[in-house]
Amino acid sequence: MVSFLIAYASWSGNTQEVAELIEETLKYHQIEVTTYRIGMGIIPNPADFDAMLIGSFTWDQGSTPDEVKDFVADVGYKPENVYVFGTGDTQFGGDALFCGAAVKLARFYESAYPPLKIEQSPRGTQEASVKEWTEGVIQHWLHLHE
Repeated sequence: MVSFLIAYASWSGNTQEVAELIEETLKYHQIEVTTYRIGMGIIPNPADFDAMLIGSFTWDQGSTPDEVKDFVADVGYKPENVYVFGTGDTQFGGDALFCGAAVKLARFYESAYPPLKIEQSPRGTQEASVKEWTEGVIQHWLHLHE
């Protein structure tokens, strides 16, 4: 069975909500999911999974939060098949800094799939965007492993 790791950091709950929607969509497609809230307990080894989805809020003028940087450092290598999602707020820096952490993580991991960027909470119309992005991730992963 295909298994994905979802690792995310969330302070306000927005990124957690996105992670939960992603998990729900993956499970609907019969993908085994392990969800890990960054900074809480023992870090799962991404090598034990077929793909890793990493999510982060954006902090302080487009920055990646320290706990996410620590997670990346603690993993100690760049796993293959990394997909990135993030939450942000355009009122703090406009489009140039919006979801800067997700953009930086996608660049760092050389993700072959564009990062998902959500304005604050995924509720409402953005919920469909999360599901659509997740289904795209599944299709991308399947295409790579045909």
